[in-house]
Amino acid sequence: MIQRREAIVDAVSGVTRDRHYGKSDWNGKEFSLIDTGGYVVGSDDVFEKEIDKQVLLAVDEADAILFMVDAVTGVTGMDEEVARMLRKVDKPIFLVVNKVDNAARLEDAVEFYSLGLGEYYPVSSINGSGTGELLDALVPVLPERPPREEALPRFAVVGRPNAGKSSFINALIGEERYIVTDIAGTTRDSIDTRYNRFGFEFNLVDTAGIRRKSKVKEDLEFYSVMRSVRAIEHSDVCLILVDATRGFDGQVQNIFWLAQRNHKGIVILVNKWDLVEKETGSVKEYTRMIKEATSPFTDIPIVFISALNKQRIFKAIETAVTVYENRSRRIPTRKLNDLMLPIIEKYPPPAIKGKYVKIKFCTQLPTPFPQFAFFCNLPQYVKDPYKRFLENKLREQFDFTGVPMDIFMRKK
Repeated sequence: MIQRREAIVDAVSGVTRDRHYGKSDWNGKEFSLIDTGGYVVGSDDVFEKEIDKQVLLAVDEADAILFMVDAVTGVTGMDEEVARMLRKVDKPIFLVVNKVDNAARLEDAVEFYSLGLGEYYPVSSINGSGTGELLDALVPVLPERPPREEALPRFAVVGRPNAGKSSFINALIGEERYIVTDIAGTTRDSIDTRYNRFGFEFNLVDTAGIRRKSKVKEDLEFYSVMRSVRAIEHSDVCLILVDATRGFDGQVQNIFWLAQRNHKGIVILVNKWDLVEKETGSVKEYTRMIKEATSPFTDIPIVFISALNKQRIFKAIETAVTVYENRSRRIPTRKLNDLMLPIIEKYPPPAIKGKYVKIKFCTQLPTPFPQFAFFCNLPQYVKDPYKRFLENKLREQFDFTGVPMDIFMRKK
């Protein structure tokens, strides 16, 4: 569904021990998908007990649930247990019968009516058959996002557990919290709180972790990921907090790429910088390490802070406001063409099979984040490296620091 091969696939049960999440869209509606580990009742495996907690948490958080069963093994006792649990849940539930890749299996799938969850959707994950019908049914039940009422920047503070998110927010807004209004977000947990600090007005997308500590004990890592997904979706700029003592590790990178795929502005804040043994060039070295991990998207502001000592907190918010302005920057079409066409003429796309690509015109699309369309005679021959070249030239000419950008080639 996310059109990439990300989760580990194996015939042995219990392989998905961590969570995989991705972004997808269907008929113009975007949504996030979270793949949990399989639910196992009464197992002695320590991992499986943790996974069961995650499944229950995911069911609690989700807007709709896809219950995946296997056409080859048929209805199992475990399926009946999960169905019993899901029948108590007051949310749209889609029974998805996987591995239906021939007519005989399609007939066998009828037995899944016995689970009492109504209509089922036969699919084959390997070749994608049946997923269209499933998505057609799924998309209408997802909640609509309410229209934005005001153009205040929305900042989300995300990062792995214990990176210092709460300390950063307390340092930012003061212990007693400068709350002007509480606008409840679309989800149960995301609340927009308006703040006026350092002469900037902004909304902080305050996710569950800061409000409801009781839940977090259940499964820290998983809950933090669920919250990060929610926070990222509801924000304009993500302040990604990195624990300087742990480095820019896998989980932080996941959060970074999720923000990038959602086309959000990004500021990386390296927290706990006061605890790191520093030498000349420490900052340069750390910056290089982060940019290596985020390549090819390296035009990102990195601010070294200490939430505890309130070091460079103002700089962090100032940078976030700049990134917010960059994200909504509009370039007049004439100015864009005057700057870009001479560059394209000097460095045209490479010819393929003796055919030359001629780019005649470019414009910025009317989207909430920077997207540019270049009109040419043979758009199919323009490959990713040349698109990256165009992106780099745009970044050199205009300030799009911290903002992901899309380049489209269109037929003239």
